[in-house]
Amino acid sequence: MDRVNFGTTDMKISPMGVGTYYDFKWIAPAKVLGIKSGKDRKISAIRAALESGINFIDTAEIYQTEPLVMEAIKGVKRDELFLATKVFPLHYSYDGVIKSCKRSLRKLGTNYIDLYQLHMHAKPERVKEAIRAMEHLVDEGKVRNIGISNFNLEQTREAITFFKKHTLASTQMNFNIAHRNIENDLLPFCRENKISILAYYPLAHGVLTDSSVLGQEVMQEIEKNHGKKTITQIVLNWFISKYDFVHPIPRASNPDHVKENAGCMGWKMTPEEIEKLEKAAQSVRGPSWSGDNTN
Repeated sequence: MDRVNFGTTDMKISPMGVGTYYDFKWIAPAKVLGIKSGKDRKISAIRAALESGINFIDTAEIYQTEPLVMEAIKGVKRDELFLATKVFPLHYSYDGVIKSCKRSLRKLGTNYIDLYQLHMHAKPERVKEAIRAMEHLVDEGKVRNIGISNFNLEQTREAITFFKKHTLASTQMNFNIAHRNIENDLLPFCRENKISILAYYPLAHGVLTDSSVLGQEVMQEIEKNHGKKTITQIVLNWFISKYDFVHPIPRASNPDHVKENAGCMGWKMTPEEIEKLEKAAQSVRGPSWSGDNTN
């Protein structure tokens, strides 16, 4: 399976990762009542990712899925995995971040987190304190890289000024071929500053998985040049073919879907194919493009 460096590090990750956000209907019962609907199937989906060569798993303390990840990765060598999780804004204080990290380490069953992220923006003083704590965690060896999520360009620039010892490794944003607003400002900034982008909602809530959405002509041309591909594989491959620092993280909830998604790796479209695909996607619209704070 293909492996690429994560940002400027020598850490090897699969070009695509998987996310473990299962919506509020999962989070609320799991947090309040301990009811985890479809738990076994979700664990199987994460394991299907690992079996397909994907070693990059994204979660968050608010998702209530860190224990599922721990269960799914049992028996896998830790140094072969890239685990990412997030701290919720409620805990954006120095002590709060330290405590949240310790909880996440325990729930993930690991001694360190490969990528620890601020889940969303908050008041500058709170972001500053959170980053100070994260840098301390890096110094202690509990965290290897620091990331942010749902920060716009201005907020990202500000966050970078709060770093004293380390650097910002990544940002996580709502990004797909039909929702490309970050290409206007944030993406060029990230390219220039060697900041990786994790793309959540890469399939636009499933809107982009319909084979009729992008047109049969485009799909047939791509299949002619690259073999039989599904629309899902083509849409996910768009990230891999166009950018070397953007990693889609579609949700892992169905083992069969995860295996299909993994087929987006190991090949690349030509610039001409990318252009035609983007043109076909111009008319695509999906729900709730703005205001999403989770993946």
